[in-house]
Amino acid sequence: MIRPAALADLPRLTALEHELFGADAWNESLVRQEIEGPGRRFVVSEDASGDLDGYAVTMSAGDIVDLLRIAVRPAARRAGLASQLLDELLVDTDDASRMLLEVSVTNVEALGFYVARQFSVIDVRPHYYRDGSEALVMCRWLPGAARAETATLHD
Repeated sequence: MIRPAALADLPRLTALEHELFGADAWNESLVRQEIEGPGRRFVVSEDASGDLDGYAVTMSAGDIVDLLRIAVRPAARRAGLASQLLDELLVDTDDASRMLLEVSVTNVEALGFYVARQFSVIDVRPHYYRDGSEALVMCRWLPGAARAETATLHD
């Protein structure tokens, strides 16, 4: 079941964040900021036993939605959960023209996922990650983009 994150999820989210991201994990204070922050959407996937299998976070600013995190517990991968989380975050993006994200060039699995989900590379950020790897900035145009362009052409 995918649902909005709640403050009651904070301990489990922080633990999962550390499990999945190690030294690059958000601490509890940062996870709380993402749950409560303005313009944020934070969704979790909870299995039948109540365990969190994954989560995803976006931040909206103007006509851009930034995908800040999408993470799935290893045991739950390859079952379409990341796609479900992304799909949930794509709902209600009517005011946005595009979704952006950064991903390490070394994360081949994630790159394949994003390309399959209609993201394209638009920029490179050298030495972006702690290990010195580059980040690829990727963009996906959203349905709202076409409506916004059409409205501008007819005004």
